[in-house]
Amino acid sequence: MNGPDDPADAPYTTRIPVDISRPDRLLGPFTARQTVILAASAGALYGGWWMTRALMTPLTYAALVIPVAGAVTALVVGQREGIGLDRFLAAALAHTRAPKRRVDAPEGVSPLPAAVPPRWVKAAGPAPAAMRMPYSGVTADGVLDLGSDGRAALARCSSVNFELRSGSEQQGLTSAFARWLNSLTGPTQLLVRCHRINLNGLVDALQQNAAALPHPALEQAAHAHADFLADLAAGDNLIGRQILLVAREPSPLHGRKHGTGDGRVLQRLDEAARALASAEITVTPLDAAHSARMLTAACNPDTPTHPASGSEGERA
Repeated sequence: MNGPDDPADAPYTTRIPVDISRPDRLLGPFTARQTVILAASAGALYGGWWMTRALMTPLTYAALVIPVAGAVTALVVGQREGIGLDRFLAAALAHTRAPKRRVDAPEGVSPLPAAVPPRWVKAAGPAPAAMRMPYSGVTADGVLDLGSDGRAALARCSSVNFELRSGSEQQGLTSAFARWLNSLTGPTQLLVRCHRINLNGLVDALQQNAAALPHPALEQAAHAHADFLADLAAGDNLIGRQILLVAREPSPLHGRKHGTGDGRVLQRLDEAARALASAEITVTPLDAAHSARMLTAACNPDTPTHPASGSEGERA
């Protein structure tokens, strides 16, 4: 074991870009979007002064527009959870106006029959809207067609026990992971999702196969283990963890062949598998069936998952 003064356990650092997709600064610390908003607001305020200069003094007009200018500046410069405040408020407004109840009805939601009393219709509230999924299909290779947003592919990732490694091993794992982050050429997401695990099938298999074991002690141990798993399944806190890697390739530019994003997004998963192998992380791309199953589970997170298909990162 390494001693407390072992150089391998000394603190280390690894350079990882904080925000590689940050927009370019056009005028000082302001981006092009912020510059346009500030310039338009300044022009509007100056136009207001030009039209009202005969009616009020400059000091009076300044007292009136200072709160407006401050609000616009806060809206442009402020941020909430890493998102510009203007975009955050626009997203909040869109969420407020969006229907809260949606159903799977590609053909559209039919209105209630005319025979339903008006008071029942009023008590039911607004009619649900048809759900529109962000993807239009899954190819045979497991690539999601996101329409105008491009293509995306999913992969399972195994986990690494980082705390039990020595300092030099931790540095090697961190450096390998940093190299993969530095090599990214497109939008990539690491998703850690939790899901309930269904042990009923495993318990039934143990109960049925226990009698075929060659020794009574083994049969008794199988029944005891089945009872233990049944007790675990009776609780509501049996949760599994899954790590997913999502690679997305934006829509091709004009003049490029449609569908080239399918091969590129699969290539990026292959590049991630090779790069993360040095970090002892196994990346397994999902095929069409597993991708469709994953999307179904995302729409219904309470759906139990069988232990054979998802308890840890290396399982689906």
